[in-house]
Amino acid sequence: MIHPTAIISPDAQIGADVEIGPYCVIEANVFLGDRCKLHSHVVIHGHSTVGSKNEFYPFTAIGTKSQDLKYAGEPTALIIGDRNVFRENATVHRGTHADTPTRVGSDNLCLSYSHIAHDCQVGNHVILSNNGTLAGHVHVADYAIISGLSAVHQFCRVGTHAITGGITKIVQDIPPFTIVDGNPATVRGINQVGLQRRGFSDEDIRALRKIYKKLFLKKDGNLSDAISALDPEVRKNPLVAHLLKFIESSERGVIR
Repeated sequence: MIHPTAIISPDAQIGADVEIGPYCVIEANVFLGDRCKLHSHVVIHGHSTVGSKNEFYPFTAIGTKSQDLKYAGEPTALIIGDRNVFRENATVHRGTHADTPTRVGSDNLCLSYSHIAHDCQVGNHVILSNNGTLAGHVHVADYAIISGLSAVHQFCRVGTHAITGGITKIVQDIPPFTIVDGNPATVRGINQVGLQRRGFSDEDIRALRKIYKKLFLKKDGNLSDAISALDPEVRKNPLVAHLLKFIESSERGVIR
């Protein structure tokens, strides 16, 4: 189902049962998977590979070139998985270099005016609320939520099952399983409600809350010293071990 006003390059590949609405533009070197739906006025640039069952609302701009000033015009890529929804005016840019494509996983929801910049790596089941913005080279792990009008600085990481408050300024890594809020952002607690909704056990949540008190409630002190002083038994919990590994591998430092 392709509207007669749509413009599709002969060098684009369109899968089965795709719906392309009025005034959409599909450029060369685009692969659009089966059962995707483009409502109207959607633009997809190449080189972009889009999986199956993705839905694009009006005025989304997908696969446009990197805004990085280092970009020299060489062919770069965007890779999108399956079953994502991009609401009105959402934008996703290609990578800056040929060997570092921007990647968006599957089952993500990108609301109106959300932005995924060049070289970002977005996992699965992520929500970018209205005007949620990812600068270049940001990594967002599975099930993270970026609330409305929040902005993530380039090269930052957002841990799994983390959530930001609205209008949050993020200039360091967001630890997994936490709630961060404010300008500048601070860790406000463990994302207990989100973890309960996703079936995490009470034991796991208690272990994370205990770690939160040890690592994030202190106003001063060295984070490495606080980690070294942790009870070895608490460290054995898989979620705690993941949180500690995330902190220890941080290059920008973590929000506290």
